[in-house]
Amino acid sequence: MTLTPKFYRDRVCLNVLAGSKQNARDIWLAAEGYVLVGVLSKNYLDVATAVADMREYAALIDNALSVGLGAGDPNQSLMVSAISAEVQPQHVNQVFTGVGTTRALLGQSQTVVNAVVSPTGQPGKVKISTGPLSSQRVDGIIPVASAIAMLKDMGGSSVKFFPMGGLKAIDEFKAVAEACADQDFWLEPTGGIDLDNYETILRVALDAGVSKIIPHIYSSIIDSTSGLTRPEDVATLLALTKKLVD
Repeated sequence: MTLTPKFYRDRVCLNVLAGSKQNARDIWLAAEGYVLVGVLSKNYLDVATAVADMREYAALIDNALSVGLGAGDPNQSLMVSAISAEVQPQHVNQVFTGVGTTRALLGQSQTVVNAVVSPTGQPGKVKISTGPLSSQRVDGIIPVASAIAMLKDMGGSSVKFFPMGGLKAIDEFKAVAEACADQDFWLEPTGGIDLDNYETILRVALDAGVSKIIPHIYSSIIDSTSGLTRPEDVATLLALTKKLVD
């Protein structure tokens, strides 16, 4: 079982949602394997059901599975940790305060474990109070450089900058990208990314020198009728990635 995601030119790996197991397989093929396929914990009643189903997903895509919270819901944090311990996916989405638990339960350092940190309106400052209890209190805002160092302390792999609102937080994103590059930490832009703004967002991270980037592209490439991610859009995203990285 492969625990390490496949990055195009060792720099970029897409992250998109699957609406079904066949959709997951189609996405993976369209991306030539340079993708992490998201399945949301929130869609399951309990850990055991989620583990059984996600193992079936993983088998179809060479374990390129991304265990998701579900719209960044902090109340899914413990469930995500428990699922990940059993499934051993390539990628786990977590809130800031859930990173240490997830890494400890995984029992290995290869799986990518991100942490949700949020924009504040102040470039260079991020909100880390994204956990189930902390998100209900006064915003915990700290320098992004400190947030990254704390994530490293906890065994985290990357910053999941969410919600970006497309290009609305691009100045803040640039500051986060520069801080990630400075500490050799990975970066995952998330929220409002589509086929029109993808290049701009990815270019910021590449130009900043971020070593590995995992852009999340969700609702903009999902067919509203079927609920499935469009494989042709995933192929387009890969083409755009190749154009920027090559």
